[in-house]
Amino acid sequence: MEYFINCNTSSLAQYTTPLDKTRVEHLYRRLGFSASVPTINAAVGQSADALVDTFINEAINAAPIPAPEWADWTDANYPQDDDLRRQLRRAQGEEFATAYGNSLLDNNLRDRLSFFWSNHFVTEYDIYNNCNSFLYYYVNCLQRNAIGNFRTFVSEVGLTSAMLRYLDGVFNRRQRPNENYARELYELFTLGEGNGYTEDDIVETAKALTGYTERGEVGCTQITYDPEQFNTDDKTIFGQTGNWGYDDVIDILFTQKEDLIANFICMKLYEFFVHPDSSDASSNAPQIISELATTFVANNFELAPVLSQLFKSQHFFDETAIGVIIKSPFDLYLNFIKETNFTYNDGLVINAIDASAMIGQELFDPVDVAGWQRDRQWINTNYMIGRWLSMETFVQLFYQADTEQFRTLGIQATGPTGATESNPDVVARAIIDKFLPKGLLTEADYAVAIAAFREPYEDNNVYETGTWNMMLDDADSQVYLLLLHLVKEPEFQLK
Repeated sequence: MEYFINCNTSSLAQYTTPLDKTRVEHLYRRLGFSASVPTINAAVGQSADALVDTFINEAINAAPIPAPEWADWTDANYPQDDDLRRQLRRAQGEEFATAYGNSLLDNNLRDRLSFFWSNHFVTEYDIYNNCNSFLYYYVNCLQRNAIGNFRTFVSEVGLTSAMLRYLDGVFNRRQRPNENYARELYELFTLGEGNGYTEDDIVETAKALTGYTERGEVGCTQITYDPEQFNTDDKTIFGQTGNWGYDDVIDILFTQKEDLIANFICMKLYEFFVHPDSSDASSNAPQIISELATTFVANNFELAPVLSQLFKSQHFFDETAIGVIIKSPFDLYLNFIKETNFTYNDGLVINAIDASAMIGQELFDPVDVAGWQRDRQWINTNYMIGRWLSMETFVQLFYQADTEQFRTLGIQATGPTGATESNPDVVARAIIDKFLPKGLLTEADYAVAIAAFREPYEDNNVYETGTWNMMLDDADSQVYLLLLHLVKEPEFQLK
């Protein structure tokens, strides 16, 4: 696997050239989980301004997942029998995972962002997995705030029961302050490690965050504020002294440290959406991040203006930004589902979620409070073999379910003459270029892939006589064989 140096020197000036196919696909791969041939074709020729506005407006207006019937259940709602209780909790967890998996597939930028934020404001489901209600309200918070106001987001997510349980806020009492959440609030969520805060700030902030302990130690009742457990001493945070509480901490943080917060969050967004290396001397990424941070502060920490500026920029659409991020496990499977436009059901969505867990990305359960480190983390010997074998399995499952959809894919990828095109190399190249951001590296690589596509009719004379086309009986199997080949190519691992 080749690792890419960030040598992107383009600016944040708006990209004004009508979008070609490569850049439309780039936009859909980064802002959502990719898209089908018809969706891409419909967007070719649009301006970045118009298409990005569509993405952002859809994200702003997307409704969160509806509350399941168990959203407000406590322990009292579950059977007393241990086995039945565990069984019901597992069923609910799978039900919600399926709903969120479908949301990822359906909602482009909104849930691309909600998933990003789940790896920023990290909680781990296995810490509170006896409380599915905690998970629901946490994900609801991510979805509602995904493209909203970051300051509001920070305030709300810190009071979700999932976060209070995960980072021990529920044990943060008047006489015994617990520093876990205060530390991560600064180190991971807003400022960055060692950036603009001291150990004393953490100690004092922990005191200000006391009190959210009511009913939080046992059962699944949502955690609320207990004034008896609030530390009423004066606290000094970032040089300001007073009887500060939770809301005061957020106010002081975003007033005193707005530039540091903006730069840290814009760096995280840049590394996720543009390039994993934001500090390479070959690029102007630090300048881009600084300009985005200025926009963030000027807009009172609204996320939409920052994302709009980034996604419409020459920097985002620069050739060096395309195909340089390694797909996460969820990218691997969900992109394939969206790009093929093959029929899928809830069972396949769960299969993709389970397969992602096997190669390092378990839904709702990042590895630790710092989250998945992404990109190179996804590639090692065990994971690569798992990626190949699991992708082969998905291709086979789709083929067993309906061979005709493979023929349809080949025809659509080729274009208006897809059904009548007599040159197999043209069709094979079109399919290859659909799934690989910049195609294959060499012509020799193309030759090997095309040979896999041609194989079913290689002993026939249809190629020589010009009588081959995608309507022949075995043409669907040609697409199948080509996809089996492509999913093992290094370029398939990139987006």
